[in-house]
Amino acid sequence: MRDDPLQTPLQFLKGVGPRKAADLEKAGLRTVEDLLVCFPRRYEDRSRFQPIASLRPGATAAILGTIISCGVASTRRPGFSLFTALVQDESGQVKVVWPNQKFLKDVLKPHQRVVLFGRTEYWGSRGLQLTAPEYEVLQDDGEGEPLHTGRIVPIYERTGSVTPNVHRTLTHRALETLTAPLPDVVPATLASRHGWPDRRTAFRQTHFPDPETAIEALNTAATAAQRRIIFEDFFVYQTGLALRRRENAAVRKPHVVRVDDALRQRVRDVLPFKLTAGQREAVREIVADMQRAWPMQRLLQGDVGSGKTVVAFLAAMVALENGFQVAVMAPTELLAEQHLHTFQRWLFGTRFRVGLLVGRQGDGARRRLTEEIAAGEVQLVIGTHALVQEAVRFRALALTVVDEQHRFGVLQRGLLAEKGLHPDVLLMTATPIPRTLALTACGDMDVSVMRDRPPGRQPVQTLVRPESRRDEIYGLIRAAVAAGRQVYVVYPIIESSEKTDLKAATTMAAHLTESVFPELTVALLHGRLKADEKEDVMARFAAGRIDVLVSTTVIEVGVDVPNATVMVVEHAERFGLAQLHQLRGRIGRGAHASTCVLLYAAPWSEESRARLTAVADSEDGFALAEQDLALRGPGDLFGTRQSGVPWLRAGDPVRDADLLGLAHDEARRLVDAGEVPPALEAHVRRVWHQQFGLVTVG
Repeated sequence: MRDDPLQTPLQFLKGVGPRKAADLEKAGLRTVEDLLVCFPRRYEDRSRFQPIASLRPGATAAILGTIISCGVASTRRPGFSLFTALVQDESGQVKVVWPNQKFLKDVLKPHQRVVLFGRTEYWGSRGLQLTAPEYEVLQDDGEGEPLHTGRIVPIYERTGSVTPNVHRTLTHRALETLTAPLPDVVPATLASRHGWPDRRTAFRQTHFPDPETAIEALNTAATAAQRRIIFEDFFVYQTGLALRRRENAAVRKPHVVRVDDALRQRVRDVLPFKLTAGQREAVREIVADMQRAWPMQRLLQGDVGSGKTVVAFLAAMVALENGFQVAVMAPTELLAEQHLHTFQRWLFGTRFRVGLLVGRQGDGARRRLTEEIAAGEVQLVIGTHALVQEAVRFRALALTVVDEQHRFGVLQRGLLAEKGLHPDVLLMTATPIPRTLALTACGDMDVSVMRDRPPGRQPVQTLVRPESRRDEIYGLIRAAVAAGRQVYVVYPIIESSEKTDLKAATTMAAHLTESVFPELTVALLHGRLKADEKEDVMARFAAGRIDVLVSTTVIEVGVDVPNATVMVVEHAERFGLAQLHQLRGRIGRGAHASTCVLLYAAPWSEESRARLTAVADSEDGFALAEQDLALRGPGDLFGTRQSGVPWLRAGDPVRDADLLGLAHDEARRLVDAGEVPPALEAHVRRVWHQQFGLVTVG
């Protein structure tokens, strides 16, 4: 798509100097297209402002008026000030107050016309006022039609020196530069079927809609123009995923495994227990992929405690029995060491050697191990991000397994796969991904799902309790230890700080040891301990020599002590829903009944209440993932933001799930049928490189 005016750098747009260009780039806006795909945060109908005289307490209102007077007012509270303004329209006056915003004295001046949007409150003798409203100073652009009032007006996020007013003006100028029809990547038949406008019209109607457009539809991204742009956002990305899937299937790997009855029996002989139905199906899918001529790209989703490690081990055994090497990457040394002990136990008596590669190893030990890996003398290598270091070379790497894959940046995952020649890639996560996000994150991958749990495990009872009932919880801990069981107590931070009221693990470990449970053995575990200290604590806890383990979230993944039956999470309101579910998964791993207590500090927000109630009501990680998505939004699933790569610009996988599904199906249909127009493919590859370049595995 050559000569595309949408690819004009913003620095060449009138009114964009070096400072504004830099501020826009920080927000991911580099081209005219970036600017036009950036949706307004909301819309205001400024053709019908509310008269000041009609304002009522407790309502949110938009008003247009003139500043009569303004300035900073001191208060009796040290260090606390108010910037106040008196604003007037034809119907009356209202006081406006911004707490602790002295800088407004350089922004707002008498005689300026301003738009204010905020909540009205009644303050006794001070009467009715607007408190900390959003504001915008109106200026005459001198460029024809009014942009900032008298119409439905788009409201944008402020970006450094680019105010909503400036953003609106630049967007209007950008649209004015689009005089010719724009190259369109959405198939015309599809756009016609859904009643979507052409691309240029969609941009204009999204930013400067017609007066008759419903404001409610605009603010929910439900207009035909907005949905057309959202679909394009999804469609381009899904087409890229589908192309990657096609290209991956065209690659031929040099290490196709062979599976026969003798191999199956050898693998069965190693494993000391029977598989669940979910494990058997996952193994079947993975091993079938490994026998194909092209590299496997598969995500294994399994709820907490579903036995993903067993599945990964069996896949590794198939590769090992075929004479190849396997790499397993874990997010923490603690989890890597646990995998090491588990795999060594299962491989005891076989001819295969297992090595551990982590950051704490000395230079000599690391050098010897890397030499043995390069020579093929160590067949199974388990490690942290140390695995992706340049010095690590494999002789015949055929399978890479990334555990808790969401904890790694995509660049790290890709670097591990590059250690082999087109190895099979298995990603594992105990944080279930809702379907809408799976379509986005895993569109070029196959997905295996395990929902069942190994037999003999009992449900975990989850209690939500205020801190005021702490003594009751301490009684529960004593009873569990008296019965021969063990306990986790989890805190969100390590050390106390004057800036936070959160209880710290170090402080509370000492308190529990000295004042609460002097008769019990209490130990502390956190990420700042030296590796050998962490290993010693976990070994003693696993051996039953520690009654109460006080910890941070370092035990969130991978820790497996079946005798631990009680977990108390302090300040549970500060944790995410998925994290709480992960933490709870550390108990209920044996045959004994288990209890998880979520302690919260009052007052708690409605969102916190909803989150903790959701965890208490369900142990289904997949259902909780959907609720977490609804509560928090999609977030940054890929782990690409640390590399400065933006994600979807207009589409929201939650709000626009129907369009995401449509884009996925249409992209797959076009690519599988070989009907992708050359112009679309060129556009997709450019956008993929610029916007999604690091979202890859292998």
